[in-house]
Amino acid sequence: MAGLSRRRFLQGVAGFGAGVLSGCGGLPLRSGGKAHVVVVGGGFGGATAAKYLRLLDANIQVTLIEPKAKYITCPGSNWLFAGLTSLDQLTVDYQALQYRYGVKLLVDRVSSLDPARRSLRTLGGQSLSYDRLILSPGIDFRWDAIAGYDQAATEQFPHAWQAGLQTLLLARQLQAMPDGGVVLIAVPADPYRCPPGPYERASMMAYWLKQRKPRSKILILDAKRSFSKQTLFEAGWTKHYGYGTANSLIEWHSLADNPLLELNKQSRVLTSEFGDQFSGDVLNIIPPQTAAQIALQHGLTDSTAWCPVRPLTGQSLFDDFIHVIGDAAHYAPIPKSAFAANSEAKACALAVTSLINQTPIPEAHWLNTCYSLIAPEHGISVAGVYKLDAANAIMPVKGAGGVSAGTDGEAVALEADYTRAVYRSLMVDTFG
Repeated sequence: MAGLSRRRFLQGVAGFGAGVLSGCGGLPLRSGGKAHVVVVGGGFGGATAAKYLRLLDANIQVTLIEPKAKYITCPGSNWLFAGLTSLDQLTVDYQALQYRYGVKLLVDRVSSLDPARRSLRTLGGQSLSYDRLILSPGIDFRWDAIAGYDQAATEQFPHAWQAGLQTLLLARQLQAMPDGGVVLIAVPADPYRCPPGPYERASMMAYWLKQRKPRSKILILDAKRSFSKQTLFEAGWTKHYGYGTANSLIEWHSLADNPLLELNKQSRVLTSEFGDQFSGDVLNIIPPQTAAQIALQHGLTDSTAWCPVRPLTGQSLFDDFIHVIGDAAHYAPIPKSAFAANSEAKACALAVTSLINQTPIPEAHWLNTCYSLIAPEHGISVAGVYKLDAANAIMPVKGAGGVSAGTDGEAVALEADYTRAVYRSLMVDTFG
């Protein structure tokens, strides 16, 4: 990583939460009754925000609304295709947030939002008022991008972009495929959740196929001309999977000028604008994405279908009392990743605490790192550090972050260890 050693970066990651808290000591409590912050969405953004609000100011009441009592992480879910993990190992509950930090958990969904009254109702019939609302609802899908591919079709052609039953379905399809079969992975244009995700998925599938069905092939049909960590992925594919040869387990095709337009469910064929047809035994179609429905339905998105925010505080451009973080929000050039959501949540929690207590909002910095496995002992990564420029726009910090530098066996094995370590640390920092 240019300008920042891997050891120093990981030390910074491990100490990031403590650093946030050490800069917040002595925040005065708001006079009067306790402020109430409602957090919607219990993923890496929402759970982190709820936890850190309580750490920053125990006088703030925090309610976390999440439809599931247990959360299955998208990070790490690609490892399931290589047989390196299970859904149980990817599943976490909210007990620590409740009993260690005093977050109130409401297993429910928001049915309506009344910004004028600063209140909301849930499907279960509860009505809650809030002083501040933090939305971290994640993504939804655009079902109009490929004719013939809709939500019902995912039961046959899974996207597996929300971990759980879709992940298991895709894994079982891969396992049932005959040796010599073809897997098609259709990748959308930017922006979407976890830019390295489809390519790590192809890597993990290729690792499993190499051991059990080596005559098979994975075709990546990409709506982009290039992708995150492309040079590193292609070097790893060359090393492990014969990339660039006639017998390669993985082929990557850019369809930036020839987009996929139609799916024929019966023949399992995808057709492009120029009439090219691609057929496979397993079709993993990842649709283009938008902010989740709660954001779309309540006017918190712009023409991009993502939520524009003031980066320093995470406040929606459309409502000063609503903050949006994580995949649903527009924090470009920070990518939509779990690590980024965790970092955005900490900055947002600090800003919300400051706003409630009527104290100056400290300068914000954000971190992101995306680790990927190409094989169990071959990891790669990209990392970035971000701050606000003079125009209050997010910009990368020059000389910080970078991509994996080493390519020899020892270096990539260390990266694989870091991949697992960062995942474990992120889980503890968010949910533990």
